[in-house]
Order: sequence, then structure tokens, then C-alpha cells
Amino acid sequence: MAIRIHPSILNADFANLEREVQRLDGADAVHVDVMDNHFVPNLTFGQTMVERLAEVSPHPLDVHLMIEDADRWAPGYASAGAASVTFHAEAARDAGAVARAIRAAGAHAGIALKPGTPAEPWLDRLDEFDLVLVMTVEPGFGGQTFLDSTMPKLAQLAAARGARDIRLQVDGGVTTATIVTAASHGADTFVAGSSVFRSGDPAAAIRSLRDAVLTERGTEHRAR
Repeated sequence: MAIRIHPSILNADFANLEREVQRLDGADAVHVDVMDNHFVPNLTFGQTMVERLAEVSPHPLDVHLMIEDADRWAPGYASAGAASVTFHAEAARDAGAVARAIRAAGAHAGIALKPGTPAEPWLDRLDEFDLVLVMTVEPGFGGQTFLDSTMPKLAQLAAARGARDIRLQVDGGVTTATIVTAASHGADTFVAGSSVFRSGDPAAAIRSLRDAVLTERGTEHRAR
């Protein structure tokens, strides 16, 4: 499956978001972290900001909802212009219904799992979603260290997915080193915030992340 790099604007300059998304040459989408200071202990922005950002971004928006009551709020972000909307399993009463409502509003639907949330309840339900996000840090803040302990769960999901067109995304602590670890366990879509926006050259950082996976894949292919 093709590699996708989704820079997270959580580490961008919030006063100049239009300029910041314009700097992301080579990105496949822009990852937008919506936090409500209830589900996670942080507050970012809401639907109105997403709607405005969708109007100025040269890349599709991959919205990650770290909010309570996903059943109520998630479909509105699809209507606001997001290309994909991911909500947390821990914040939804009926995850399948939420996914269907997101799709009906015109976006891809994703489900996110915190580091401590097991994959088992979802292995037989993957067809209900277009994407599964494995959090590789505790949600709520950028700049955290990648949790290797989440890799067995990622591998479980990859095995259950098989050849189906369901994206496996990781978010948290993604660098040119950890992206290789995640890719080797089945991830194909990578959210990177600090390593992109704190690099000084976001476009070059995106290329480096993609090249790290391509190089590793090439090495594995030659080894076979």
C-alpha cells in the first residue's frame, strides 16, 4: 500500500495557519487535531476553524477528533470539508453508526485507539472503517516519545486487514527512525508534527520521512 505522510498542524504557528499549510509540499494530507479539553487535557480548535482551513489548504484535511460525544459531533466535521474524520473508539456509543454518518456526509471514516485500548473488539469490524489510527503516544499533546509497546497491536490490525483497502495510521513521536518501526509493523499512513514543523524545512522533512520508509522497503525486498 502506498505511503502517506500527514503533517500535523498541532506544532504549526496557529497565527499563520494558511501560510503553514502552504509550506507542506509533498504532504498527502494535513492532519488536524481537534481537542475539547474534556476527552484530553488540551484545547485546540473546532468545526468553524476546520471549515475555514479547508478553504485555504492545498491538501485535503485529515481531522482527528479527540473529543467527547463523537456520535453527535463527528459528522459535522465531514460537512465542514474534511476529507477524512477519525474519532476515538473510547468516545463513541455506536462506532459503526458514527462511521456511516461520516461517510454519508462525504468523508472517509476512521476510528482511533489509545495506546491502552485493545484491538481485539475491532478486528472483525474493520470493514466499517476506511482507516484505523493506532495512537503511538497518549493523545492530547505533541512532542511525546513514540511508544514501541503499541507495535504488537498495530501488527494485529495489519494481519486482520490483509489485502483490504483500509489504511493503518500511526500518530505520535513519528521520526525518520520510528516511522521505519511503524511501517515494518504494517502502518502505511503516518502523522508527524514536531519532526516536520520544528525542522526548519517542512517539505524536506516530509521527503526524509517518506524516503526512510522507501529505503527500508527496498532493503526488505532485496533481502527476500
